[in-house]
Amino acid sequence: MKKYLAEFIGTFSLVLFGCGAAVVAGKSIPITVADAPAGIGLLGIALAFGFAVVVMCYAIGPISGCHINPAITIAMLVAKKISFIDTIGYIIAQLAGATIAALALLEIQKGAPGFAMGEWALGSNGWGPGYLGNYTTVAAFITETLLTFLFLFVIFATTSKLGNSNMAGLAIGLTLVLIHLVAIPITGTSVNPARSFGPAILAGGKALGQLWLFIVAPILGGIIAALVWRGLFETAKEAA
Repeated sequence: MKKYLAEFIGTFSLVLFGCGAAVVAGKSIPITVADAPAGIGLLGIALAFGFAVVVMCYAIGPISGCHINPAITIAMLVAKKISFIDTIGYIIAQLAGATIAALALLEIQKGAPGFAMGEWALGSNGWGPGYLGNYTTVAAFITETLLTFLFLFVIFATTSKLGNSNMAGLAIGLTLVLIHLVAIPITGTSVNPARSFGPAILAGGKALGQLWLFIVAPILGGIIAALVWRGLFETAKEAA
């Protein structure tokens, strides 16, 4: 149960810090220099998500491995690095942590003057007309699948015997920063079904209707990364 509780706390922290930065401090996401005064901006939000992962990697990594992401957990199952029972326990804890964090963020936001939910509220992910860069479904799916693949490849590499385990948390967090810098205008950046699940469940509307992509694409990207790593890079000693 310590592992599951750690995953709950880690995912709660990721959503509260990351989505909180977007909703509370971000105000709007500046895409151009002219918009820069509006909140902490794209870079600030990217750093919030990345730093949250760095902190949690070192805080709960020794307890649960700090997945805080169902795509990571499923990829680890495919790579035979976690049991099926733990996979279920981790995913339940992650979804619960993300949902409670979104609920906490909602309660905080209710205290803001003139608060209204609106579409894609609470830092929800999305795409299409009305969402940030107005990207297509195909562009959103490719982005989430490809970036999750790269994210998981970094995780497999840095946590393997080929990597430097002492620096793994920093490398993983910085990778997430880079991912956000590219994907925020496209989808708001998920690469994590739990991060998308919590806000979408409470926001409803278009955010909930588009949730499927942020479940399917990250999991697909993670599975591909697990197969590539296990098939082409993992050493015989690690596989054993």
